[in-house]
Amino acid sequence: MQGLFDNYLAVLLATALGFMLVVTAVIGSKLLTPYAATREKATPYECGMLPIGHIRTRIHVRYYVYAFLFLIFDVEAVFLFPWALSLTGSIAEAALYSMVLFIVILGAGLGYAWKKGAMEWK
Repeated sequence: MQGLFDNYLAVLLATALGFMLVVTAVIGSKLLTPYAATREKATPYECGMLPIGHIRTRIHVRYYVYAFLFLIFDVEAVFLFPWALSLTGSIAEAALYSMVLFIVILGAGLGYAWKKGAMEWK
């Protein structure tokens, strides 16, 4: 039982040390950084171009649809790597069928998005 508490003590000490390092870095940054508020520093910076228009503009929903579709297929790619490694062994057949089902569901979602015109950039 004592060995279990020794492991927790090491984790607690590492957490406290990490917290102290982060707090020290933030405080040191605030104290040591020169700061002078000017009009140029307050303007937003966009790739070296002067910002035109309001900062808070409306963003079309099409950007969000593209972002969601990218996220869905990015997650699919992340799941494909461990799945490929699990195709050896006793769970190979179950892993194959579950991933085929997963890909079919994502393909149906892509087909639906394509049919609704979400993939067309106007």
